[in-house]
Amino acid sequence: MTAGLLLTGATGFIGSRVAAAAREHPGVRVRTLSRRAPRGEPPTPTEPGSTTVPGTTTVPGDLADPRTLRGSCDGVDVLVHCASRVSGDPEAVAAVNDLGTKALVEEAVRSGVRRIVYVSTAAVHGRGPFRGVRPGEAPIAPASATSRSRAAAERHVLAAGGLVLRPHLVHGEGDRWVIPGLVSLLRELSAPLTGCGALHSMIDVGTLGRAVLAAALSPHHGPGTHYVAHPDPVPAAELLTAVYEQVERPGDGTPLDLPTARARAAASPWALHHLDMLTADHWFTDDAFWKDLDCTPGEGFAAAFARSARWYRQHVATNKTG
Repeated sequence: MTAGLLLTGATGFIGSRVAAAAREHPGVRVRTLSRRAPRGEPPTPTEPGSTTVPGTTTVPGDLADPRTLRGSCDGVDVLVHCASRVSGDPEAVAAVNDLGTKALVEEAVRSGVRRIVYVSTAAVHGRGPFRGVRPGEAPIAPASATSRSRAAAERHVLAAGGLVLRPHLVHGEGDRWVIPGLVSLLRELSAPLTGCGALHSMIDVGTLGRAVLAAALSPHHGPGTHYVAHPDPVPAAELLTAVYEQVERPGDGTPLDLPTARARAAASPWALHHLDMLTADHWFTDDAFWKDLDCTPGEGFAAAFARSARWYRQHVATNKTG
């Protein structure tokens, strides 16, 4: 099929992989939204040395300033919205994720965009445990200002008949939260952990990018919500072992059980947050997402992680706080 696609967040962790997948798909014309693009001009092709994505055209637009979005969706068939703000004060986060998404969706509807896809997060459900949860089974109960704003963004997309995709833990080159956060936790504890039996839905970022594009172009995927993860959940113990063996060992201390680890991390909220992740199931299952999709879940966690281990080693070696 031939389609004009507007992509937000095209230089980000996930959006850059969607852009790469789109450039390899015949007939897809990619337009990206950029705060740095000159205003008052038609979409312009990127050039060598540009800060935007190669092989695309760019239009100006800032989600924090809805007035700048006018005309961004003109001539577009599909909107893939990957941009989000994950840090800052609650008002700044809401301005981008909630109000910015609302304005973007309204512009897409005004322009006649036939399909809207939003890459959200399973964090809109709050903290687990979630074991084998299917779409529609868990309440929306976000535990942070960022997740609340992304839940609000979901509502705008769904009200317009769009498709919401919810990954949980995304790993791979460019990840600066999941694996680096675990490394920082283990540095804090100076010891391995035992007794972590939780199951987590995970997906490598390259597969996620291809899956987002495939869902955006699929004739079989209508409005609603889907979880996007490899079908096989990853035990926390396997995740930790991969970090120990392929990224960084947590010192030579005696392995800690969870009560001892919690006591040692009591003064560190971020460390306790990561311990909570390791000890509560966050397993979301959605076989229907992969059915009839021109994309597969790919390799399991072990093979995908091994490909990015070198990048992680280099990243954590130069970022001592993760």
